[in-house]
Amino acid sequence: MTVNELKQLPKIELHCHLDGSLSKEFVETRLQRAVSCEELSVSDECTSLVEYLKKFDLPGQCLTDEEGLFGAGYDVLRTMSQENVCYAEIRFAPLFHVSEQMNTEQVIESLLNGLEKGKKDFGVEYNVITCAMRHHSAKQNYQMIKTACQFLGRGVCAADLAGAEAQYPMTEFMELFEQTKKLGMPFTIHAGECGNAQNIVDAIEAGAKRIGHGIAMRGHEEIQKLVKERHIGVEICPISNLQTKAVKGPEEYPIKEFLKAGLLVSVNTDNRTVSSTSMTKELEFIQSMYGVSDEEILLMMRNAAETSFASEELKHRLYKKLDVI
Repeated sequence: MTVNELKQLPKIELHCHLDGSLSKEFVETRLQRAVSCEELSVSDECTSLVEYLKKFDLPGQCLTDEEGLFGAGYDVLRTMSQENVCYAEIRFAPLFHVSEQMNTEQVIESLLNGLEKGKKDFGVEYNVITCAMRHHSAKQNYQMIKTACQFLGRGVCAADLAGAEAQYPMTEFMELFEQTKKLGMPFTIHAGECGNAQNIVDAIEAGAKRIGHGIAMRGHEEIQKLVKERHIGVEICPISNLQTKAVKGPEEYPIKEFLKAGLLVSVNTDNRTVSSTSMTKELEFIQSMYGVSDEEILLMMRNAAETSFASEELKHRLYKKLDVI
């Protein structure tokens, strides 16, 4: 497909962090000062995930009150509408925004209100994934997920686990997600972004319906077989994964390997602003770099619809937009 055809293609995004995807215009409006691209985005010389995560300091300052969260939700759907994203699952960590002025419930409500206005104005369907953070206590994370559960089916669709994977392995969170299952909250888990394939296995055993990144199962046929048998979605974020050095170089990126193994792969941006990317740019990149075919791109969009946490009614609408029924 040409770049214009890729831009016009109806797209689904399942792995997009709110704070890493705020437009330059929004950040400048909130901070009331000019902001350089270097302050918001990593360069091609990014050396690690640690360096990558430093770019989240500035956007975090924009999300300190209800107005900021409302505006952020609206802003991200505005950006997505410009490249025909028809459905997105936006993830964020509510506890990062809790303050004396805002409790967890108010934080979630503020974002949902902004997203709802964005949906009405731009026509992008959405859901929210609430992220537990690896460095927070089990009690903090459980209370957040319990609060988020009140919004399940009303804008919130799932939970997630994010943060320093290498420092906090999945084994430390099995009980948290056992409790999350009991609440009836589905979840995806960041696993295999930092080189440890065992985290992917543990995340699946914990009950994750999708895996965020999953790059570490490259070369592990038995894990790929498990992922396929369990119909686990794999949310890959090519440009971000290369920036954070999830693999040593572009030639080691396993997108074709995962597709050949029959995995339910979806393509995502991870962080639109931090990675200076878009869904169109990601699709253009994997076509030019890895020879991903037009048919494979359409397959990955169908995979995204199938493995989304959307309601059956919404999935049906997405399939129709993708012209697969």
